[in-house]
Amino acid sequence: MRQLIFTLLLATTATLSQAQTNRIQLTHDEAKKRVDVTIDGKPFTAYIYPGPTVLKKPVLYPIRSAGGNFITRGWPMDPRPGERIDHPHHVGMWFNYGDVNGHDFWNNSTAVGPEHKGPFGTIVHTGVKSMKSGKDKAELVVTADWLDKDNKVMLQETTTYEFKGTTDSRTIDRVTTLKAVDKEVVFKDNKEGLIALRLARQLEQPSTKPEVFTDAQGVATKVPVLDNAGVTGKYHSSEGIEGDAVWGTRGKWVNLTGTVNGEAVSLVLLDHPQNVGYPTYWHARGYGLFAANPLGPSVLSEGKAPALNYTLPAGKSVTFRYRLLVRSGNTPNTFIDEQISAFNR
Repeated sequence: MRQLIFTLLLATTATLSQAQTNRIQLTHDEAKKRVDVTIDGKPFTAYIYPGPTVLKKPVLYPIRSAGGNFITRGWPMDPRPGERIDHPHHVGMWFNYGDVNGHDFWNNSTAVGPEHKGPFGTIVHTGVKSMKSGKDKAELVVTADWLDKDNKVMLQETTTYEFKGTTDSRTIDRVTTLKAVDKEVVFKDNKEGLIALRLARQLEQPSTKPEVFTDAQGVATKVPVLDNAGVTGKYHSSEGIEGDAVWGTRGKWVNLTGTVNGEAVSLVLLDHPQNVGYPTYWHARGYGLFAANPLGPSVLSEGKAPALNYTLPAGKSVTFRYRLLVRSGNTPNTFIDEQISAFNR
């Protein structure tokens, strides 16, 4: 009996120790096609890959702050009252581009509007290469194929996600390598790219423009004059530019500040010096699109910069590195500078 009790105590201690060791936990549900990320038992985000009949690319969705509030929009996956219902391809946090060998990967969705003519490209998840939970961070490595309109592979993608969290912050590092398969791939200058998030309504910038929003049942409702109650977002760039003026400018980072359900948050997206086109241009819109795009200088500068038309030869690879910091409370520029130093190592 003593031996049994001792064995049970050892097993319990081992389980508790493992739980403490793996406070940042990855859980893969292959049937639901998702990998959930929790920190200290609280949901943070999920890598979801439901397939082209639902989404035309894998995404991180939803994303929550340390306080448990959604920072990403729910529509069209999980509509919430008062959300805009524009751009159905804006889901969670994603990585794609508007012109890859003439194919539009950005606007592709199951509800493509007539204004988008295509041809469209699709990004299809091909596997979870590895996943590792841990005390200070968790790492997920996934693969995907970028397909043309005929379902031929243009690019092979390998992405490493690194997830971290403290009592007042959440961090996502995304390192994506794209390899051109059997022919040259040209990323023609385009404003629609490259890494992006679609934000919760509270993190949009206030606006008086008429729009269409969802009601409590998720039904579309035309709103002639916007109710900006609780809408608190504002962009701040590393170059001292603020608000709508951030769009089309270059910078090492942009900090979006706002308040969600009483929780003050900062969303800081960091570029990396090794990325093409550093420092990146920002495709940041007041209606809740937050994107960094280094590949469309001539378009985002409105013709002031020469076209890049970034070209990846057959068999060659390119890697992009980004960090998203979601921090509760005030985030001074000195703290962001520290994040840059740590990220750039």
